[in-house]
Amino acid sequence: MKSILFTNAKLKGQNGLQDIYITDGKFKEIGPGLAAKVTAEKVVDLEGKLAVPPYVDPHIHLDYVFTALNPAAANKTGSLFEGIQRWSETKGRLTKEEIKERARQAMKQEILTGVQYIRTHVDVTDPKLTALQAMLELREEVKDTCTLQIIAFPQEGMYAYQGGDKLVEEALKMGADLVGAIPHFEYTREDGVKSVQKAFELAVKYDKMVDIHCDETDDDQSRFIEVLAAEALRSGIAEKATASHTCAMHSYNNAYTYKLFKLLGLSKVNFISCPTENIHLQGRFDNYPKRRGLTRVKELNEAGINVCFAQDSMSDPWYPVGNGNLMNILDAGIHIAQMMSIEEISNSLDLITVNGARTLNILDQYGIEAGKPANFIVLNAKGDLAVCVHIEKLCPWILENGADLSGNLIHRDIADFLTIYQHTAMKFTLIKLRDQSIDQACDRCFATPAAPTEQDTFSVRNFQIDVMQPAMFLSCIGKRYIFKLNQPITPPRTHNSKIR
Repeated sequence: MKSILFTNAKLKGQNGLQDIYITDGKFKEIGPGLAAKVTAEKVVDLEGKLAVPPYVDPHIHLDYVFTALNPAAANKTGSLFEGIQRWSETKGRLTKEEIKERARQAMKQEILTGVQYIRTHVDVTDPKLTALQAMLELREEVKDTCTLQIIAFPQEGMYAYQGGDKLVEEALKMGADLVGAIPHFEYTREDGVKSVQKAFELAVKYDKMVDIHCDETDDDQSRFIEVLAAEALRSGIAEKATASHTCAMHSYNNAYTYKLFKLLGLSKVNFISCPTENIHLQGRFDNYPKRRGLTRVKELNEAGINVCFAQDSMSDPWYPVGNGNLMNILDAGIHIAQMMSIEEISNSLDLITVNGARTLNILDQYGIEAGKPANFIVLNAKGDLAVCVHIEKLCPWILENGADLSGNLIHRDIADFLTIYQHTAMKFTLIKLRDQSIDQACDRCFATPAAPTEQDTFSVRNFQIDVMQPAMFLSCIGKRYIFKLNQPITPPRTHNSKIR
């Protein structure tokens, strides 16, 4: 399909409803009343629903996903450091094939809730670099569906792990997109500083971006963020540098923080907060009062410093739950950060969209603007405020990637591909996919059995209802399909508390 016109869309910051005209996979024109001015092969009436750029998950560990149920990975203290220890003891048994399979499933869950851009950390403190090889292959396989950035991340330290710095460099040579580090896990502060400096040295040498696990601790003396910001300023990398977590900032005294924020503003470093995981891992060594352990999201935002939210983990030694739905992350984050004014709520989607895109340095290809690839999602809400005020009441999520509206990939056509309805009404029927299964339609790299047809019938007993997914879908054993509102299905009684 060469052209398509979406009418009556609500866009952030725009009065009234707008039309979106797309040709050859790019936004051609955006404005009111285009239906009377342009000719399109197809017209879709969005009926006043909110159109936003795709969700961005700027921080996840795809090589770790779905490993929490491994008995050897059990994190009994719930602390960051035990999670690292458990992972160190179990990762040697992983294979490239099973890493890819777990990562595929995690990506599918994220894609099916509106995520089109993902940045993943990959542990390279492994002489075989097994996980890195898996992620490099997967990045190539999913490139038509999702943009995947890979960070060479030394989970056990650049210097605490023997030869960790050399493994990071080797990972960059193999094709990793970013340099990572974990200075608060190094044996000494001096080694931590050295690891941050090394990260920027390698970034400049190989023309890479930087994303560092920084001060993920309750220790108020963990102050590697000042080192990171200073190195970003000196190196000239600026907007290409990111500080992930910075939980210790929660415990900094205000006098030090006042001085720090001047440096942060000058450096233009991006910040990533993982609210659900940070609130889970931090404060573990406190009695009461217990610290939240979340970086100063509200203050960073008010200071004009770019900050965004991320998933971080999906069922691994650090976090036993997580489903890739960033609306859950957003809901938790604005509550924990106390960003609940009307203005803050109205702008909250920025935390999982444009702010994340700025962090990934993809703004030249991101956003609902003329000339850019036509990638966006549509929410069943009449405005930004309604999204979060009624966060548990939203129904359709329409995923669209106009980059392939020429018809090269069938799944890019929103009228025939993806509408994920939330479980509010608990009524589902199979979406028809023009003789393609949902896995084939979602991503060509996810090979599936034969596609369902209109004649196919499925017994309810063959399905599992995943009520932890706000964007509800049913899983057929051995296959995965999307369903749409129509026929009532009764969920398992054990999960009734999760259903509204």
